[in-house]
Amino acid sequence: MRYVLTIIALYAFSTFAQDAKSQGILDKLSTKMKGYKTFYIEFSATIKNSATGTNETETGKGWVKGDKFCATYGENTIISNGTKTWTIVKEEKTVYETDAAEADEESINPKKLMTIWETGFKNKYDREDKLNNEAVHVINLYPKNPAKVEYHTITLYISKSSNELKKAVLKTKDGTTMTYTVNKFDGNTAIEDSKFVFDSKKYPGYSVIKD
Repeated sequence: MRYVLTIIALYAFSTFAQDAKSQGILDKLSTKMKGYKTFYIEFSATIKNSATGTNETETGKGWVKGDKFCATYGENTIISNGTKTWTIVKEEKTVYETDAAEADEESINPKKLMTIWETGFKNKYDREDKLNNEAVHVINLYPKNPAKVEYHTITLYISKSSNELKKAVLKTKDGTTMTYTVNKFDGNTAIEDSKFVFDSKKYPGYSVIKD
């Protein structure tokens, strides 16, 4: 019995230690991100689902200033002033306008990508690994309320040397894997406020659909 209790205690201690380790790394990353008034990223995104035959890759750019952001993803653009979000779909010549809070819950944007671990997740340290010959921490996130989100696991790859997010892999309940790789990150870069203003005059002939 003493042997069994010892094993249980060691397992519990190991689990706690791993969670404490991952939380410490994520706390440092959050502190670093909060030190930036603005940031700019370049990223690539791959979406795969073997059941549906989906295998798509796009590149994008993102500008973030406080609660505001602007992102390009392939030929599409997303603009948010912190209150409203406009998703501009070139192929459809359509602009979808929605409340920023609602849009943030339903989709990934540059601001959410770089802070996704902060709310609504349990975390667990997985391992140390190499990503493009760079040593990284690999941390798994699990939603506290699985029924409210479409993904069941998010895996973060965080640089050991620079303490920056390098890659995030989101796995959804329908078998889709979305991989976001950060190719460039610049903190406290100068960004004009006009970047976060939707101007319908720039999109003649587009239909605007409001939620």
